[in-house]
Amino acid sequence: MNDLQGKRLVLGLTGGIACYKAAELCRALVKEGAAVQVVMTEAAAQFITPVTMQALSGQPVYTSQWDGREANNMAHINLSREADAIVVAPCSADFIAKLALGRADELLSLMCLARPIGRVPLLLAPAMNREMWAHPATRRNLAQVAQDGATVLGVGSGDQACGETGDGRMLEAAELLEDITAFLQPKPLRGQRVVVTAGPTFEAMDPIRGITNHSSGKMGFAIARAAREAGAQVTLVAGPVHLSTPRGVQRVDVTSARQMLQATLAAVPEADVFVATAAVADWRPASEAGEKIKKDGSGQAPVLAFTENPDILQTVAQGERARSGALFCVGFAAESHDLLAHARAKRARKGIPLLAGNIGPLTFGQDDNQLLLVDEHGEQELPRAPKLQLARMLIAEIARRLPGNLPA
Repeated sequence: MNDLQGKRLVLGLTGGIACYKAAELCRALVKEGAAVQVVMTEAAAQFITPVTMQALSGQPVYTSQWDGREANNMAHINLSREADAIVVAPCSADFIAKLALGRADELLSLMCLARPIGRVPLLLAPAMNREMWAHPATRRNLAQVAQDGATVLGVGSGDQACGETGDGRMLEAAELLEDITAFLQPKPLRGQRVVVTAGPTFEAMDPIRGITNHSSGKMGFAIARAAREAGAQVTLVAGPVHLSTPRGVQRVDVTSARQMLQATLAAVPEADVFVATAAVADWRPASEAGEKIKKDGSGQAPVLAFTENPDILQTVAQGERARSGALFCVGFAAESHDLLAHARAKRARKGIPLLAGNIGPLTFGQDDNQLLLVDEHGEQELPRAPKLQLARMLIAEIARRLPGNLPA
């Protein structure tokens, strides 16, 4: 799956040591299927050579507005008209100031000024010293370029090449790739608020052991990312998993089913969509031992009593907002057999508009999955695919079913 297949991007480099990250970003963009045209300022060429960027992009690099390769000598017009987006990474404090004033004294700034604003977005990845980042002039210029229609992708924090530590580092290539990909995705959930639960729960028997399941959380994290890409404000309630938080997603970490219920109930009152992807343990030990339960040499296993965990999806689905239609609830069913029958029964039992079913042993811990969508009208199969691709398909189906989007 190539997230940027067919996209034409201009990658602009301005002066700064972060140009070395631009090389990795260029490689990542090309790997995802984008055609990348590199444009460099004179200052950028002091930090990385055009030869390097040409080798990584597979296309000649432009460095001058007077480049004779263009028949009409108007590279700033020709290249900007061909682009789906212009990404400036790194974007120096000086270049941001130039954009804020509308100056255009070299090729890259000319392109930014000459681009069709309504059709060719401008994305900026700032990179500078922490004092420069915090300076009132920079803050003022950032506000101005955003007001003029540019999208500022933000900065990282940490050690800087000058030896100081703080905000102002350019984001890493992987972070920028995720942000650029998200920006270019359709936005059917723009303005919506989405809550997603993901991963397993862990129900403690004693301070050492507990009951859990094989869920990796990958499907739920993919859904959270896809919802954010679709323009939603996303809260991800995550059980104990070892996954990085998707960019732009608010994450709440929990361990047990009761903690997940509490965190979910705190998030859904402001939500428009709730997707219950988590594999919540149905049962938990009735009591948790204060010390490790040890073998006593008798060969007899300890006798444990269990109690039922709260049903998070049903609790939310029976709430006033869900019953009134203000909260669209989506459930997941991980089954070992008879998927269709179990999925139909679970959707009816929970009283929810949409349920996604899958075979647990074929998806837990895997990078791909397949889904069976069940609603009041019937069933729809989503074929096996990478989980992020499936998540985007599911989000599109959810968006289509939201009030106001259904056909009259």
